[in-house]
Amino acid sequence: MTNKTPSRPAGLPHAVFLQRVADAPATSPEVRLGQGAFLSLRFVDLLSPDREPPTPDVFRYQWAATERYCAELAGEGTEASHLSGIVRATGQAHAAGEITLVAPALFAYALYLEQESHFDEASDALETMIRIGQERLPMSNRISAWLRLGRVRRLQTDFDLADAAYTEAGRIATENHDALSVLLSRVGHCNVLHFRGNLAGAEEAWRAILADAIAAGFGAVEAQAEHGLGNILVRRGQAHEGVPHLWRSYELYEDETTQARAMGDLGLALLSLGEVEAAERALQRVLRSQATPELVANAMIELMNCASFRRDRVSFERWRERIFASDHRAPNIRADYHLKAGIGFARFENFRRAEAELAEAHDIAVAHDLNEMVFRIERMLGGLRPCGAPEETGSAALSTTIHTDSLREISASLAALEI
Repeated sequence: MTNKTPSRPAGLPHAVFLQRVADAPATSPEVRLGQGAFLSLRFVDLLSPDREPPTPDVFRYQWAATERYCAELAGEGTEASHLSGIVRATGQAHAAGEITLVAPALFAYALYLEQESHFDEASDALETMIRIGQERLPMSNRISAWLRLGRVRRLQTDFDLADAAYTEAGRIATENHDALSVLLSRVGHCNVLHFRGNLAGAEEAWRAILADAIAAGFGAVEAQAEHGLGNILVRRGQAHEGVPHLWRSYELYEDETTQARAMGDLGLALLSLGEVEAAERALQRVLRSQATPELVANAMIELMNCASFRRDRVSFERWRERIFASDHRAPNIRADYHLKAGIGFARFENFRRAEAELAEAHDIAVAHDLNEMVFRIERMLGGLRPCGAPEETGSAALSTTIHTDSLREISASLAALEI
C-alpha cells in the first residue's frame, strides 16, 4: 500500500469481514453481517476501473444474489441498513455510469465501522471507495476519504500508513488550493506525532497550526489545535497550562461528540492536578452526553482512576467491572484500562495485582507501538515496589495541586454546567 490509490489486495478481497467467524458462532447475526459485507463489497468491485467491465447478465446476477442476501438481514440493525444502501447505490452507479453515487454509502459505512471499533473493516471500506473512485471522485470526497483513512490507520496504530494517508490528503488539497483541508492534513500528522510519543514535535506543530487557523479564521481547526495543544501540555507534565486550552476547545467545538471528547480530556487533566471533584464533574458530563462508545469507555476509565485516587475501593471496583464488561477492542483503550487498574491496585497496596495489570498494559502498548505509553509504564514498573507510595504510580505530579485563577474559573464553570 502506498500513499497513492490503494492497489487491489493480493489475497482474497475483503476477507477481513470473514474473520468475524473466529469471534462468534457461524449462525450469529455478527457473522452473517460480516458475510453480507463481504458480498456487498465484492459487488462494488465490479465498478473498479482496473478490471474488465462485467457483462449485463453477470452484473444483474450478482446484484440479485447480493440484494437477496442483504434482504435476509433486514431487522439486524444499522449495519444491515448500510449494506442494503451500498448494494442499491452500486446498482444505481452502474446504471447511470456515475461512480460518485456509491461513494457516500461506502463512506457512511466506514464511519459506522469506525464507531464500532471495527478498524480493519473501516479501512477496507475506505480503501475500496478510493480504489473504485480514483480520479472520478470529486476532490472533496477524495480528500475526506484520505483524511478518514489516516485516522482509521492511526487507530489501528499503523502510523507509517496513517502518515502516508494524511500526506496524500494534503497533496490533493494543495493542488486544489483548499487551505482548510491542508490544515486538516497537518492536524492528522500532529496526532500521529502525539501517539508515536514525539511530544516535543507535536507541541511545536500544534502551536503552528493554532496560529495559522486563527489567522485564516478557521474556527473548527482552531478548536482542534487548542484541544491537541492542551493534551500535549498535559502529557508533558504541564497540565496547569494545558487545562485552559482544553476548556477553550470545549467552548469552540459546535457538536456534542467533539465537546464530549474535549471534556473527557479536561477531566483527565484536572485529575492530574489533584482537582478530583472538578475532574469527576467533567467525566460525568461525558457519560450524560451522546458520546461514542470510545469516549464513554475513556470516561469510565478515568472515573475508576478518580475513585482510586480518593481511596474509594467500592467505586473503583464498580467502575472496573463496568469497563471490563464493555469489551472494547481498541488497543489504546485496553492498554489504558490495564494501566489505570494497575495504578489503582498500587494505591490500595495490592502490588502483586498492580504489577500484573501494568505488565498487561505494557504488552499491549509494545505490540501496538504505543511508545509514549510504553515509556510511562516502564517507569512505573521499575519503581513500583521500591517507592512504596501508590501516588508515584500516576502519570503526573498528583500530590501537588496548582491553583490558578483560570483553574478556579474553569472549576466554577464545570459546577455551573450541572445546574
